[in-house]
Amino acid sequence: MKNPHKALIALGSNLGDSEGIIQQAFQALECLTQGAISRSSLWKTEPVDCPEGSPCFVNAAMSFEVSTDTRPEDFLRKLLAIESDLGRERSVVINEPRVIDIDLICLGSIRMDSPFLTLPHPRAHTRPFVLAPLAEIEPDFSFPGFHATATELLKDLPSEEGCVPYTKTQP
Repeated sequence: MKNPHKALIALGSNLGDSEGIIQQAFQALECLTQGAISRSSLWKTEPVDCPEGSPCFVNAAMSFEVSTDTRPEDFLRKLLAIESDLGRERSVVINEPRVIDIDLICLGSIRMDSPFLTLPHPRAHTRPFVLAPLAEIEPDFSFPGFHATATELLKDLPSEEGCVPYTKTQP
């Protein structure tokens, strides 16, 4: 691949067979690259800023190379299409339970703020459910505009509580 740069993706699911859905999302995302791919393990996380009674999430992260010719808005549309293909239906309820959530965290060193997309993701650096899986696969990654690595940001959070490695025996 000519002039690649890295895409960092966060995934989450708290409806249906979350583990299986995340695996399906991984497979669909692999079609977006011909370069190296890194996948985190799965993490169980408590819902954050979700409606009361929302189930726990299964979260993960993925990184892979894309061409520097990749337009961020077009790339995001591909992620949204994968969400839709996997059964995501959007409504006006913010942070409601969902079959799949695929967030573009970073695309190379691109920084942008538009009505459609903000890069890097504006809250990723404060969320253990993004940072824990990200630090697993890209421990030395620094968000554009930040000096601290994903690992350092995770350690600096007030608490990593509510974000633990996922095992099948968990409800």
